[in-house]
Amino acid sequence: MKVNYFATLTTASLLSLALTAGCTQSSTQTTNPTTENTEQASSTIPNQENKTQASPTAASNESNTKANTTAANPEAGNQGVFYEEGGIAIRGTDPVAYFQQGKPVQGKPQYTYQWANITWQFSSTQNRDLFASNPEKYAPQYGGFCAWAVSQNYTAGTDPNAWTIVNDKLYLNATKGVQSTWEKDIPGNIARANQNWPGILNNLKR
Repeated sequence: MKVNYFATLTTASLLSLALTAGCTQSSTQTTNPTTENTEQASSTIPNQENKTQASPTAASNESNTKANTTAANPEAGNQGVFYEEGGIAIRGTDPVAYFQQGKPVQGKPQYTYQWANITWQFSSTQNRDLFASNPEKYAPQYGGFCAWAVSQNYTAGTDPNAWTIVNDKLYLNATKGVQSTWEKDIPGNIARANQNWPGILNNLKR
């Protein structure tokens, strides 16, 4: 009887230990999915970083679009800026006459041409048509401003009678006295004016 009792007690103890071990193992296995879920959750972070990295590309595309738009719409009117009085160039003098007739000739209101946002007058339809075919050829240099003044890096009005043609280009000066000063060093004054004119033109356009 005592042997059976101890045998029964031993068996019960073993069963108890087995159950305890099983519960412990089950509890350990239950915690593993939590770790796996944590690892899976952390793997989504790079996806969020990828989304963040995608936005600069969109910004870059937007910048390129703006640049292209700007390039597609350059500043209108490439004729520059011209000296005028009352909206009329060279006080109404025919610019073509300097080349064709070798002297200033007053234009007529019935022979006009719009160019560089001002009115140019001519003494005949022939001169008007010549100008219209190539305005840059006949228009005075430096926007019709005084050639001497531009060589000194400023602007001044001009007198149609103070004129000179050099290398098929028309130069006007403020007065005949200023013209005499300019003519003392024509090549040097033209070189200095050519260097100064782009900056002066930018200031006039502002």
